[in-house]
Formats: sequence, structure tokens, C-alpha cells
Amino acid sequence: MTGLDSDEGDREVNELDAEMEMMMSEPLAYKEKRHHEKITGGQIMSHAWRMKERMKTVSVALVLCLNVGVDPPDVVKTTPCARKECWIDPLSNSPQKALESIGNNLQKQYERWQPRARYKQSLDPTVEDVKRLCTSLRRNAKEERVLFHYNGHGVPRPTANGEIWVFNKTYTQYIPLSIFDLQVWMGSPSIFVYDCSSAGLIVSSFKSFAVSREDDQKTSTIHSPTTNTCNAKNCIQLAACSSTQLLPMNPELPADLFTACLSTPIKTALQWFCLQRQGTLAPGITMDLIEKIPGRLNDRRTPLGELNWIFTAITDTIAWNTLPRELFQKLFRQDLLVASLFRNFLLAERIMRSYRCTPVSDPPLPPTFRHPMWAAWDHAVDVCLAQLPQMLGEESTNYNSPFFAEQLTAFQVWLTLGIENRQPPEQLPIVLQVLLSQVHRQRALDLLGRFLDLGPWAVSLALSVGIFPYVLKLLQSLAKELRPLLVFIWAKILAVDSTCQSDLVKDGGHQYFLRALQDPQMSATHRMMAAFVLAEIVHRNPAGQEACLQRNIVSIGLDQLDNEIVASTPKLKQWVAICLGRVWTNYDGARWRGVRDQAHVRLYELLDHPHPEVRASAVYGLGTFVDNQPESGSDHAAHINQAVGATLAPLVEREASVLVRCELASSLQRLVSCYDSSFAAIAFRFVEEEK
Repeated sequence: MTGLDSDEGDREVNELDAEMEMMMSEPLAYKEKRHHEKITGGQIMSHAWRMKERMKTVSVALVLCLNVGVDPPDVVKTTPCARKECWIDPLSNSPQKALESIGNNLQKQYERWQPRARYKQSLDPTVEDVKRLCTSLRRNAKEERVLFHYNGHGVPRPTANGEIWVFNKTYTQYIPLSIFDLQVWMGSPSIFVYDCSSAGLIVSSFKSFAVSREDDQKTSTIHSPTTNTCNAKNCIQLAACSSTQLLPMNPELPADLFTACLSTPIKTALQWFCLQRQGTLAPGITMDLIEKIPGRLNDRRTPLGELNWIFTAITDTIAWNTLPRELFQKLFRQDLLVASLFRNFLLAERIMRSYRCTPVSDPPLPPTFRHPMWAAWDHAVDVCLAQLPQMLGEESTNYNSPFFAEQLTAFQVWLTLGIENRQPPEQLPIVLQVLLSQVHRQRALDLLGRFLDLGPWAVSLALSVGIFPYVLKLLQSLAKELRPLLVFIWAKILAVDSTCQSDLVKDGGHQYFLRALQDPQMSATHRMMAAFVLAEIVHRNPAGQEACLQRNIVSIGLDQLDNEIVASTPKLKQWVAICLGRVWTNYDGARWRGVRDQAHVRLYELLDHPHPEVRASAVYGLGTFVDNQPESGSDHAAHINQAVGATLAPLVEREASVLVRCELASSLQRLVSCYDSSFAAIAFRFVEEEK
């Protein structure tokens, strides 16, 4: 009996397994995400990453009060002390020639950051000289930004009453110049750089005068329309030190250390690094040798250019991880010259604090001189200097910096460890910079795509850091290995912020996705994403519809429906149909192109597709197809509309999917609206017959 019971039990188990296998082989219903996930409406994306207004600094006033050979009366200088101004020793030439050389050098240093600006020098000026200079530059700049650079190394320190010092015509007296007057002459938007001792006094006086001026304007009932007012919110200030501090006098440093940091950051950073690391540098590295680092600052393929590139990436990263997003956008993304100055200001804070000087800015920035990314900069400099003797000895400019590869690895580790209860990755601005490198570009795009795939918050972060212009420009690339990565990235961006459609059309980016849709080497998934991007480009965008139609989007889309890959990829069919439906929505040119290519007949075939999403997209495409009757009307148009209506009408009885029925109701409503008078007459006749 025991053996029989055992056999019967095994038989029952086998029968149960067979039944389970049969059940598993049957198609499951209600298993899509839309069946079990919570249904929520579309989230409205705030476009804070877009600059409301871009600015550029079009005029620069360089005001140098040096009085070469004469020290100011209120500063007792050490012997020896810092002498160099703009890397020139003023005592190496006659005072007038030295002053002119320093002025020309300062202009060249600023032209490195903004070559197209209008520069005007005012060397050892009077009050009238400064007034004439500032009012002239403001008049020519109109609503754009003007920069005022003040070097007060040859005059007394600023006063507590809000005055800086210039000269009389014979250079026998120091004459005070009120910051209040300077505000009027400069107007706004403006940026001020103060390189002098007690420079923080100027910042506080400037803010006090601006507040009092705003109060006066509020209480005054008479306003002169020609008055050049200064809005403090549109003014930026950078000062070398606080109100009680003197500038460093170390003879190994330039006298204008603050200006050197702002206008020649790489040279200043390298010299300071060597001063700080004396005795621990690689053998043979001297102050003279670092002047010989090969390359150009604007050529990233050279050692000097790569150092500058690394510096930009690190300072951007420090700012993005430290500043509020709105302030970061204003200071680091609105104006190229302002962004460069603030990157360099972070370096100035680090260097000058080591000499007990605290640079001041308005708007104020949190301390960044101890940010851990500075260690990465020191390491990059150390690696470069260690290779320098070999580079110079072999007369080779090959420089292998591991910085960007290491930062991409750190970003990859962040992605691997998950995102729960963690801060955003600090390497995101560096990933943006790496997109400029052909060596690391593919890896950077892959990691960026993985980051964007984390959700809308990740897309928002990437856009806020400034990724948009970089990935937009990359659409001009012909590299096929980048095509799947870029299609994926743009699908994620447009899924969150559809307003990018106009930028794509303006730059011809739609052509990239049309090529991707036709590329036989692209996977079905990436071609589906290309169809989605095109659907977003033409959605409620007449310029996008016209641009895509000129590139034969209707014919290309219809060809995809016959493709073997598409036949096995319902999602691709779905988005091709949606894309076609959006192309000819309220656009008769596209509709008639579809009529010529028998688009409506091709969409009929999708009405029997097993996936309801595909059927719904086909109904949507047919619905918008009939909703574009020319105003004058035509028999052929009416015939097409009636044929589409006759094809859709039977679906009312046999279509079980709620999704499809919803789209069907919308499509039939469009058909009714095309012939509302005819339908009204038929309805009236039915009512009369029932009576």
C-alpha cells in the first residue's frame, strides 16, 4: 500500500507541474506597468536651468593708480617686499614706461578671457578721467555688463566714508573719489574688481550707498528718465581682502596677487604650489622651469592646455557642489567673463587665505578653500610637474594625466552603489567637461545616460549643471558609435523637458534622429527612442513639423512599419504611429504627403495588432489624419475622411481595450467636428422619425 500511495503522489505532482507549465505558456493579461503602477498626471518641469537672460561683458575699464616709485603714506612696506605688477617689475624701467607696460599687460590678461570686449585704460587718473571713462563705457554698453578694475597699490587705502583715491593733474595730491559717484557713472549691470588693501571697505560702502539710493527713489515722487541708476542686484563685486587687512608683501609673490589669480590663474597656481611644496617637489623642478611647460592654454591637447582644462573642471565642480543652484547659474553660466573671474576667485580665496587675506565678494560665497577637490588639483599639478623634465628633454608634448579617467571611475562607483539617501554625485560637472574629450567621450556619454536613467530629478540636475549645449553640439558628430548613447540621452531629456524641441529644430538636430531611425545597425530599442524624440520634436511645434517634413519624415516613418525589426518590436510601431499622427496634426502639407504614400492604409494594418498600445497609437494617427481638412475642402479629402471613419466605426463594437476605446472616441469626435452640419442634419432626421 505504501508503494501505491507513493506512485499516486508522484503522479499528482507530475500532473500539477504539467498544469503549471501550461498556465505559464499562456499569455498573461494585466501585466503591463500601466496595469499595476499608480496612475499620475504628467509632472510640470520647472525650467530653472534655462537662463532667463544671457549677458556679456562688452566693456572693461582698467583703472591703475600705481604712482610708480612713490609708496602710499598709510602703508609701511617691508624690505624686501612684493613689487611685480602684472608680472612686470615697475622699477625695471622709467615710471611712465613701466606704468604703460603694466596697463598693456593687464589688458592682454583680460583679453584672454574676453577678447571681443572694448578695453579702455586709465593710468594714474584724476576724478574727471574716471568719470569720463565710466560714462563713455556705460553709454556704449547700453544694457550689457561693464567691468571696472581698480588697482590702488600707489594710493592710500579706501576710507570708511566710502571713498577710493586717485590723483590731481600734477600728481601732488591724492584726491578722494566717492563710490556713490562711481555707482552713478557705471550704472548696471556692472562688475567691480578692487585690488588694494582694505578692499572690503569698498564693498560694504557700495552696498550701503545702493540701499540708500533705493530708499530715496522709493520716497521721491519725481524721477528723471535720463538718470543712470545703479541696481545693486545687477552688480557684482570682487575684493582682494577684508576691510581691516593689508595685501601680502612676500617678495616671492606678485604685488597684485589678487589680480594675478583672477587673470592668470594657472601661472599663479603653479608658482604658489612650488612655494608651498619647496623641498618635496620632484628633482629638477624649479620656479624657472614651470614657466616652460609646453603648450597653449586654449589647446587641450597640450600639457598647459590640459592643466587649464582640469582647473576649469575642478572649480566648476567646487562651485556647483557649494553654491545654491540659482546663484551658480547667475555667476557661472550667464556671462563667460564673469564665470571665468569667479572660477579664478575660488583660487584667489585659497591662495590669499594662506597669507592671512580673506577675499570678499558680493554676492557672498561660502568658504571653498578647503574643498576636497583642491586635493585633486594638487595631485594633477604634481603629476604634470613630475613629467615636465622628460617632456622638455624629449621635446615632446605628450602628457598623460589620469585626472579625467579617475573622476569618471568615481562617478561610475557612485552609480554602482545606488542612490538611496545619498547626495548627488559631485563629479557631474566634470562629466560635462569630459564630453569635450574624444578620448573619454564615449565612456562619459555612457555614464551620463545611466545617470539620467535614474529619473526626472537626475535629468534636472544634469540640465542645471549645463549639460544641454554640450549634448546639443554633439549631434553634429558623425561617429556612429555615439549614436545609440546620444539617442538615449535625448530621449531622457525630452521626456522631462519637451521645450528643448525648439533648440533641436533651430540647430538641425532633428536630422540626427531621422538618420538614427533609418540606421539598420541601431537596435530596435534605440530606434524606438529615436521615434519618440521625433514625436516630441513635432508635437505642437509647427517649425518642427515643417523641418521634419522637408526631411521626408512621413516616408521614413512608413518604411519603418514594413521593417522586419519593427514587426517584432511593438514599442517601435507604437512610437512611429504616434510620430506620424503628430506630424500631420493641423498640418495639411504633411497630411497630403501621407495621402500620397497611402499612410492611412498602412495604419489600418495596425488596428488588429495584439498589443493594445499599438492599436491605440494607430487610432490616434488615423484620428489626426482626418482632422486636417483643407478650408476649401475637396472631394478627395472627403473621400479619405469617410474611408477612415468607416474603418474606425466597427471598432466600437469589437474593441475591448479601454485604452483603445478612449482614443477611438477622441478620433471619432474629430471626424464629427469636420462634418458637424451633416451629422447635425442626420441627428435631426432621426429625432423627427422617432416622433
